Amino acid sequence: MKLKQILAIVGISATTAVASVWGFGKMMQNHFTGTQDAGKVPANYAGFFGNKNVPASMDFTAPALAATPAVVHIKTKTKAKQITNNLPRQKNPFSDMFGGDMFDEFFNGPRMSIIPEQKASGSGVIISDDGYIITNNHVVNGADEITVTLTNKKTYKATVIGTDANTDLAVIKVDASNLPYLIYGNSDDAKLGQWVLAIGYPLNLDVTVTAGIVSAKARNIGIINPNNNAEAKNPVESFIQTDAAVNPGNSGGALINLNGEVIGINSAIASQNGSYIGYSYAIPINLAKKVVNDIIKYGTVQRAYLGLTYAAEGMSDEQKKEAGIKEGDGVYITDVLEGGAAAAAGIKKGDFVTKINGVTVNSAPEMVEQIARYKPADKISITYTRDGKPSTANVVLKNKLNTTAVVKGTSALEKLGGDFATVDKKIAQANEIAGGVVIKKISGGALQKSRVQEGFVITSINGIEVKTVDDFNAAMKNAKGTIFIEGIYPGSSTDTYRYPIKLDDE
Repeated sequence: MKLKQILAIVGISATTAVASVWGFGKMMQNHFTGTQDAGKVPANYAGFFGNKNVPASMDFTAPALAATPAVVHIKTKTKAKQITNNLPRQKNPFSDMFGGDMFDEFFNGPRMSIIPEQKASGSGVIISDDGYIITNNHVVNGADEITVTLTNKKTYKATVIGTDANTDLAVIKVDASNLPYLIYGNSDDAKLGQWVLAIGYPLNLDVTVTAGIVSAKARNIGIINPNNNAEAKNPVESFIQTDAAVNPGNSGGALINLNGEVIGINSAIASQNGSYIGYSYAIPINLAKKVVNDIIKYGTVQRAYLGLTYAAEGMSDEQKKEAGIKEGDGVYITDVLEGGAAAAAGIKKGDFVTKINGVTVNSAPEMVEQIARYKPADKISITYTRDGKPSTANVVLKNKLNTTAVVKGTSALEKLGGDFATVDKKIAQANEIAGGVVIKKISGGALQKSRVQEGFVITSINGIEVKTVDDFNAAMKNAKGTIFIEGIYPGSSTDTYRYPIKLDDE
């Protein structure tokens, strides 16, 4: 029987030593420099100061020795947690007959279970001499303690500066100075067949270097998605594929060129058994450094959007025909959001986007990666074809709220984690409420950790009446800590439920 291919995160449990499985299956150098100073190089820099024509037969010793001190071992610990089944309180059907505490506890009490303490291991890349480190979101997400160990065996406690589930990137920091660090390379310059080295701490071993070639670019493998992480609502996948051996524990480590420059952050492997069998995937550094810069400067990623949808990758000819998708060069646009950046630039359904700011895009992952390198309010050019005729338009990119404003930090609304809508008037009348906001979908965040269920209609927040989404947004604008929401489950009963929702760690 042929085994199905599995796409696996390259993380490892320190207690079980088993790889965790996730699912089946030209930015210029002076842009987004992050914490690195122009013209300044670390003492361990292995670059050749302009000589980019590295001989194919070059010894790997120099870049390996120069880069390994700047790749760290990350160990995390997540404390044991007590969880409930998230079900709302139920009416005790025996209360009229017995009225005892035993039945009240059975029907009203939460069902409790314990998640034991968990330990895990990964890798990270130092990018500044004062201790900023890039790693993967899945390495540090949810961790209560993070420890960083250098190749010289010095150990530091680390704090999370910020994370981005959509790119599977995170920035952590240690309190140190004069640390070795890696210089950013240019991932756009990576060529098929080019030699690269992967550096990290696989299988809880000491620092390990493996060699391979760039096998493909702009690879989308579908591993970053809401099923694996509910916060990854708009994933960006445009991996560098390599055959350098990467195993569980390499997550967050460096993919470097032979100049000793980091060109990617190792993130995933293709596997049938959770270990390396042929291919690994790295996040391009040109994308990563923009995410890092945003996290350090703003506390969250400033994600830009064109405001359009496009044909999915890997569609069969039959599926394309059924969907009315035409053949052509570039990315086929299936719809344009009214009021979005693309619509304002005159782009329409049926157009093919071929270039973003002069950079050719042949696939959706390439287009998404290029847009992800910019911020809302940035002005770029888009080249597209319509009926075979090329055109170029200037576009002002927008954020997910369809404005050009900078978003700072995570809002209370985002921390809730859900999709909301004003309740239908007929439903409101049938349930004798003046209005409310229905929770259409719970997609992670604080709601997922509570006992509230999808379909719940919120009628008040912290005692403030809520009739519409505007009321809801206003009530949530300055919310923090633990809030209390009240409302009903339409059609189930006339009971009003009250839930505590913890927005922040207290």
